[in-house]
Amino acid sequence: MAIQQIEKSNPKYMNDEQLMLLTVHSSALKGRGNISVYNAYSGSKDLPIVILMHGVWGNHWVWMHLGGVHEAYNKLREQGLGEFVLVMPEDGSYYAGSGYLPLKNFDFDKWIVEDMLEGVIQSVDGVSDNSKLFITGLSMGGYGALRLGAKYADKFAGISGHSSITDKAEIQDFNKEGPEYYELAADAAEGEADIVYWMQKNKDSMPPMRFDCGTEDQLYQGNLKFKARLEEAGLDFTYEEFPGGHEWPYWNKHIEDTFRFFDEINKG
Repeated sequence: MAIQQIEKSNPKYMNDEQLMLLTVHSSALKGRGNISVYNAYSGSKDLPIVILMHGVWGNHWVWMHLGGVHEAYNKLREQGLGEFVLVMPEDGSYYAGSGYLPLKNFDFDKWIVEDMLEGVIQSVDGVSDNSKLFITGLSMGGYGALRLGAKYADKFAGISGHSSITDKAEIQDFNKEGPEYYELAADAAEGEADIVYWMQKNKDSMPPMRFDCGTEDQLYQGNLKFKARLEEAGLDFTYEEFPGGHEWPYWNKHIEDTFRFFDEINKG
């Protein structure tokens, strides 16, 4: 069984009436994974889900409590944005960051697309198997969102990345672990870690995809190279760049671009 147990916070003891905290026992992690869910107690049904992935050194709480993503969402809701449930999982707490990859001993890929998602659907009344799925992330989470969105293209309605790592090797620019820590599972695809591989493989089913990067970001040149690869491969995407660095004020501002992008797709 993929999920053995789910622990769910009691809203009676939560400071934010729309926040739910989950701990899911996941077979992919061979242990427990934590998830923050915002707009968890809506009275609506089959709401679209936005998965927000964190970066190296982060965890499930950073999007809200460092990035204020719930405030950005609420501000846009007042301006007419459609309703979403924001799902913020941890990456699996593997060293400085798992890359959301299927590694030799732990499948952080399946944690996100199977166990984590199933835990949320079982726990949150406003979502279901009929909910549209959107995925985004920052830095390593941007890499995870772009790669998982492309690998499981038929699951997602839209993909976005902010200040994204675009090559697996860049993960190690942010931590001290060597490449042996990121050895892929024996049954991984030949191009498993390559976003472009999955986009080409699933070209006919790819949902709309956007990504952006700050012009002062250390990953800016990598994003430009990634953009050039996509153009050379003839793949569809939207790329934007803005002033800013690898920092929370940039992500807090530009997550609004992602919400608007997803909202346009959802409203069709």
